[in-house]
Amino acid sequence: MESSLAILGRATLAYALACAGGLLSARAGVSHRRLCGLISLAAGTLFGVTLFSILPESLHEMRGGPFLVAVASGYLVFGLLTRYVFHVCPACAASHFDEALTHRFSEIAAGLVIALAVHSTMDGLALAAGHRAHGGAGPLDWSVLVAVCVHKVPEGLALGALLLGAGFPRARVLVWVAAVEATTLLGAVLGLWGLRHVNEWWIAAVLAHAGGGFLYLAAHAVLGELLKHGKTMVLGGFAAGVALIAALNLLLRLL
Repeated sequence: MESSLAILGRATLAYALACAGGLLSARAGVSHRRLCGLISLAAGTLFGVTLFSILPESLHEMRGGPFLVAVASGYLVFGLLTRYVFHVCPACAASHFDEALTHRFSEIAAGLVIALAVHSTMDGLALAAGHRAHGGAGPLDWSVLVAVCVHKVPEGLALGALLLGAGFPRARVLVWVAAVEATTLLGAVLGLWGLRHVNEWWIAAVLAHAGGGFLYLAAHAVLGELLKHGKTMVLGGFAAGVALIAALNLLLRLL
């Protein structure tokens, strides 16, 4: 029971941060330069948690071919969604959202919702798997929580900016952001139900799959921002995100 409440609490925090980003975007707006810095920082945290926590823990349990398949499947799912449905990351989509797309938003709305729902569901599932692994409350658990929460803020900001740019009134923007990001809670519930009675191998497989998705998000975000902004801002923000997760891992392992 305590573990279930902890997972739901983590997912609720991530959801609240995404909604707060949407609220801030709706009320005050956000410049793309500032959003770029947040996107780069978030990409660094996702890369860092995958490199320092998810991949080592998953590799320890799985090893060999199954591990590579799990990581590749996460990367491939997000890649296919971006190619054939819509950008799986709203922060990345904001970099590609031009005036033409704004005027035909209704045509892409379904794809946007599907892509972001899959993305947010995976965030919630990663939170659940991170807490289930090795009994929870370890470096992996906290690193996944920090990385997901950090990237939820620019995610909410960007989604709000997209909807405002499409002409949505502020109140409707908040409803959309809250509805789409609620799939984070769905992912956590799926993790609670699906990972309750499985062994560490399956938890590692879910984490490796999520890690593959995080690698895609990090690479896609950084490359997208490098094409539109200076290398110093993008790479500096990315490095800061990686350093944050590295320092957190080191601190938690020393305690």
